[in-house]
Amino acid sequence: MFAYRVEVRLLPSGRVAAVFDVALTVWMVALSQYFVWRMPDPYGLWTDVDTTGRVLLAVVHVPLIARRRYPVAVCWLTCGGAAVYLTIGYYHSAITFAVALAVYSVAAYRRPRVSVPATVAANAVLLWGNRLVEPGMELAGPATAVMVALIAWAFGEATRRAAEQRATLRVLTQRLEREQEEQARRAVVREQGRIARELHDVIAHHMSVVSVQAGLGRYVFDADPPTARRTLDVIGEVAHEALDEMRRMLAMLRSSTDEAPFAEVAGLAQLDDLLARVRAAGATVDVTVTGVSARLHPGPDLCVYRIIQESLTNVLKHADPPHARMSLCWSATGLTVRVENDGAVGPVGEGYGLVGMRERARLYDGRLRADPRPGGGFEVTLELPLDEVTA
Repeated sequence: MFAYRVEVRLLPSGRVAAVFDVALTVWMVALSQYFVWRMPDPYGLWTDVDTTGRVLLAVVHVPLIARRRYPVAVCWLTCGGAAVYLTIGYYHSAITFAVALAVYSVAAYRRPRVSVPATVAANAVLLWGNRLVEPGMELAGPATAVMVALIAWAFGEATRRAAEQRATLRVLTQRLEREQEEQARRAVVREQGRIARELHDVIAHHMSVVSVQAGLGRYVFDADPPTARRTLDVIGEVAHEALDEMRRMLAMLRSSTDEAPFAEVAGLAQLDDLLARVRAAGATVDVTVTGVSARLHPGPDLCVYRIIQESLTNVLKHADPPHARMSLCWSATGLTVRVENDGAVGPVGEGYGLVGMRERARLYDGRLRADPRPGGGFEVTLELPLDEVTA
C-alpha cells in the first residue's frame, strides 16, 4: 500500500463564484432589512433598529463576500458583529441566516478542529440573541437557533468530505494514469527488444545472401562475366533492403534487451503452420484470401505474421467460443488483414500485445485498429501499404 496526503482548499472557482457571493450577500442584507422593518414586537422586547443597528447589520453581512477565501475570519467577524448587534437588543432573526452561512462556510472549507469551535461560538451568539423571546417561545426559540447552526455545520462538513473524496479520486486517477503510462512505456521497450531480435535475423538473412552472391561472383568473375554482373545486381538489391530495415530500426529503437533468445524468422509462408497450431488448440478459423498476393520483404512479412499470431492468440484467450474469421485482402496499393470473432469476449485491455502490434504496424507505415464489434466480439484490422514493403 502507498501513503498519500490530499490537501483540499476550495478557493473561489472564478468570476461565477464571486458574482454569486456578492449577489447572495446583497439579497441577505435586503432580507435582514425586511425583517427589521416587519418586526413583530407586540411585547416591546426589542430595540428599534436605528442607524447603529443598520451599520451592525452591514458588519454582519458584508464579510460574507469573502467567505470562500477567508472562512474562519469571516465567521468570527460575522459572529462578533452579531454579538454586538444582539447585545444592544435588536431583533435576532435578522442575523440568523448570516451566522448560519458563516458556519456553513467554515465547515465546508476547514477541518472540524477549526469548524467545531466556530460553530460553538455561533451557537452561543444565537442563544444570547434568544434571551429575548415572546412568551411561550422560551424553549422553542433557543432550540431553533441551535438547530439552525448545527444543520449549517452538518451541510458544510458534508460538502467538505465530498470535496476531499473528489480530490482523493483525482490523485488516485492521476497516479493510476502515470502507472499505466509507465507500464505502456515498459511494454514498448520490451516489444522493441523483441522486434530488434527478430529483425536481427532478417538482417542476418540479407547478409547471408550477400555473402553467397559475393562468393559466387568472385568464383565466376573471369569465366562468366554476365553471371558475375547478375550477382552484383542481387547484392545491390539485398544490401538496399537491409539498409532500409536498419534505418527503420534506428528510428524506432533506442535500446535493445537480452531477455530472450533470438526468435525464429517467420512470415506468411508459415501461416499454414500457425493456423494448424491454433486449430489444434481448439479454435476454428475461417480464412479468406482475395486479390493477387505479393512477396513481402522479410520485415513486413514478419510484421503481418506476428500481428495475425497475436490476434489469433487473443481469440484463444478471450473469445467464447474460440471461433475466428480471418481475411487477407491484397490490392495494388496495400494489404488489409482482418481477424474478427463474434463470440462473447472477456476483458481485453490496452495490454502488451496491442502495444506491440501497433508498434509493428507503425514501423512499416501501417495502421492497426483493435476494437470491440457493435454486435459483440472483437476485431483487429491491419492496413499495410505495399509501395515500400514488397520485394
